[in-house]
Amino acid sequence: MLVDKHNRIHDYLRISLTDSCNFRCAYCMPNEEIDVLPQSRLMSTDEIDQIAGVFVAQGVRKIRLTGGEPLVRKAFPEILNRLAKYPVELTMTTNGILVHKHLDQLKEVGMRTLNVSLDSLNKETFFKLTKRDKLDQVWKNILLLLKEGFRVKINAVALNGIIEKEILDFVSLTKDYPLHVRFIEFMPFEGNHWKVDKVITAREMLEMVREKFEAEKLQDEPHATAKKYKVPGHKGTFAFITTMSEHFCGDCNRMRLTADGKMKNCLFGKEEMDLLGNLRQGKDILPLIKLSVQRKHAILGGQFTPDYQKTDADKIQNRSMIKIGG
Repeated sequence: MLVDKHNRIHDYLRISLTDSCNFRCAYCMPNEEIDVLPQSRLMSTDEIDQIAGVFVAQGVRKIRLTGGEPLVRKAFPEILNRLAKYPVELTMTTNGILVHKHLDQLKEVGMRTLNVSLDSLNKETFFKLTKRDKLDQVWKNILLLLKEGFRVKINAVALNGIIEKEILDFVSLTKDYPLHVRFIEFMPFEGNHWKVDKVITAREMLEMVREKFEAEKLQDEPHATAKKYKVPGHKGTFAFITTMSEHFCGDCNRMRLTADGKMKNCLFGKEEMDLLGNLRQGKDILPLIKLSVQRKHAILGGQFTPDYQKTDADKIQNRSMIKIGG
């Protein structure tokens, strides 16, 4: 097992397949002319397979595929087949636009849960956020996933000035659809223009929900990042990911692998281990993996304090979200 100095067992690996995306979300990849990595610097299919195998041998039980948008990677079908051979829960975070093209394979490999990023149910707002007029296709694919028996989680970044107008609409979706909506507090990354006044906390959002709905607290799973609630009688649930207002680092079991093969032990951590570079030199990458886990900070990558209102985003050393992986 991979255990850090705070006695946290790490058995969940998030693998970014690409730093490219077909959306241009304001908090992640805002510019049309963004520099993406050349193919030679991305982990190849064989390299993803090899590195994943080392992690699985060390007790990893869950692998999530991320991006960018993982489905824009041309080798996605082969990568998925390679990873499906491991005894892990395999899942993915996607913007949903290309899901229909890969649905049969997702079912064949046993993937049953997907996270779909969707920050607005309003077509104009969706276009403003993503620079793409694709809300209808995303929603169509969400309904397709539900029809095919997938468990679907919707990730909505809570952006000040937007989420207040839509939070009740998202919760209303859970009445007739078995969707699991998660509102994510806005987090600081390079280039996303984070400011304190752009954060809406889970407590504030819950108060908005309770102005219209009764909300009962549900039991959260071990290592859960989301605090779950349900409106009695609704088919689905809603939850809050409280990274800024109430961190959940004490129970963290996550590790990240960027598309260029760097290991990050924390979403907010500045330290990286070059697994791909060492693999290409024929070196054993296991010592680097163990060292990365051992160096993990107790909270928030060691970069800011639990009082998010004192956070100075300009002093945080990290990649942009598109370069880390969702």
